[in-house]
Amino acid sequence: MTQTLLRGRVLTFHHRPRDASDTDAYTYLEDGALLLQEGQIVASGPYAEIRKTTSEAAEVDHRPHLLMAGFIDMHIHFPQTQVVASWGAQLLDWLNNYTFPAEADYVDAQHSRAMASRFCDLLTDHGTTTAVAFCSVHKASAEALFSESASRNMRMIAGKTMMDRNAAPAVHDTPQSSYDDSKALIAEWHDTKRLSYAITPRFAITSSLEQLEMARALVQDHPDCFVQTHLSENHAEIAETKRLYPQARDYLDIYESYGLLGPRTMLGHAIHLEDREIEALAATGSHPVFCPTSNLFLGSGLFDDGGLRARGIDSGIATDIGGGTSYSMLQTLNEGYKILQLQDQTLHALQAFDWITRANASVLGMDDRIGTLEAGTEADIVVLDAHATPAMALRMERAETLAEELFVLQMMGDDRAVVQTYVAGAPQKP
Repeated sequence: MTQTLLRGRVLTFHHRPRDASDTDAYTYLEDGALLLQEGQIVASGPYAEIRKTTSEAAEVDHRPHLLMAGFIDMHIHFPQTQVVASWGAQLLDWLNNYTFPAEADYVDAQHSRAMASRFCDLLTDHGTTTAVAFCSVHKASAEALFSESASRNMRMIAGKTMMDRNAAPAVHDTPQSSYDDSKALIAEWHDTKRLSYAITPRFAITSSLEQLEMARALVQDHPDCFVQTHLSENHAEIAETKRLYPQARDYLDIYESYGLLGPRTMLGHAIHLEDREIEALAATGSHPVFCPTSNLFLGSGLFDDGGLRARGIDSGIATDIGGGTSYSMLQTLNEGYKILQLQDQTLHALQAFDWITRANASVLGMDDRIGTLEAGTEADIVVLDAHATPAMALRMERAETLAEELFVLQMMGDDRAVVQTYVAGAPQKP
């Protein structure tokens, strides 16, 4: 059995660091090694110790670069790859003017396959090895993304969007077709290779009561699937949702009433929450997902990470392409830092890198498989260079600590700082 030995500076997290002094939260090795075999990390530790255990492994020396677990993007829209950076609208106008017309093209299976290949390339170019993705309303789009991910042995959580009203007819399904297509996709792809299915009502505005009943039935039939949707992104969306559902106590109550909340539920945005909604999130173990570049671009609002953490709620963090403006989880951390600064909240660099690796994996209930560099986990790894650009190299001349280096990567890094990305042990960048 072929083995590969990666050598470099190794950083992996064990829990969320309280601050820079919390060295128990992570392991950092100046000269570390990862031994890979059949898509797994079979050993992790000091280079000298790991090298002694194997004489057959092909060695790849990544020194002086930093080896970390691959990044995890908790909320991204596969069919929006060609509407990133579409000018000048807030959420509902942006969906109608740009997103829905682009998503209509994914009825074409050939187009879906071509975009799936480019989408996965963009993820791995930016160091992302796992994504939680919305497909379009068309079954072909989900088939294309699952097929492409399977061919790369890439961990992907995705689902066909359910959407039967209040959008262009070209991106409508029906309650029954959304159920039937989702059932077929679950049967074919869920728990195949490294793939998982997410039951995906887009948001309350675009699903009828009948379709939400179908979503409930899917969750009851398949409790091991994930659920993904949107919640309380901007004020106009919330007002329209309350108009459509006058019987609901609040926005979240709609999803709660249809049995869609729980530890496997990811709720994109969750910015403008009422007290009862926060209590319900905590009680059900559901997870908000912070999408900073999208929230700024669409003028949606400021995510209250500190307030949610104080209530015991674990949130993910994500790019939200194409409302988000970068595939880079580094740039996602950059803008997230600024949003929290505006609320007198801090995001230390060590906390930031834990968030996009181990913590996001924990939100998914997968931290035993991804998000760390522990022996026995899947070999999803990113190699980072904090000297990747002249400006970064100049700044690094004054950096003296690991935390300072991470902050340079967080604030100045992008795909140029990603030297290599390994998916199940296979290098993805030329």
